[in-house]
Amino acid sequence: MDTKPLPFTGRMLPRGQGIGHVQDLISLMREAIGEAEKGWLAGEVPVGAILLDRSNGIIARGHNRCILDADPTAHAEIVVIRQAARIYGNYRLTRATLVVTVEPCIMCMGAIMNARIDTLVFGTFDEKSGAAGSLFNLAQDRRLNHRLKVIHGILEERCRGMMQAFFTERR
Repeated sequence: MDTKPLPFTGRMLPRGQGIGHVQDLISLMREAIGEAEKGWLAGEVPVGAILLDRSNGIIARGHNRCILDADPTAHAEIVVIRQAARIYGNYRLTRATLVVTVEPCIMCMGAIMNARIDTLVFGTFDEKSGAAGSLFNLAQDRRLNHRLKVIHGILEERCRGMMQAFFTERR
């Protein structure tokens, strides 16, 4: 049985439950890609993320900062979750949407689920450590107490190409 989430089909999400149109998703992914590019210029693995509030306004943005901060947990997803939690004064970010260039790892999926984020949008799968459909699918694991909507494949080739170019450049 295939446990990968379905690719985005252009259907609208129910009102008040995330982003509604493919053009919105593309525009938001471009914002996340811009963050990933900032990380690349800083010598970080180019993963970028933005977090949207329930009205789809951007409340946090960031990129990987593991090297910059000497912090192995400073992945883009964790960076934006921390920013948003500080803004709201609450670790629960219900009805929020996270847009990230690469499928989150196990650590990041744990944080996403603990924050009770409603929707995850990502560009490309991470076949080696992804936890939202490729290697693991924590977003839909019935053994856990929170599940979230997952939309993938937004500007997938661009997101994958950026990662491949970064690692080719490093070799």
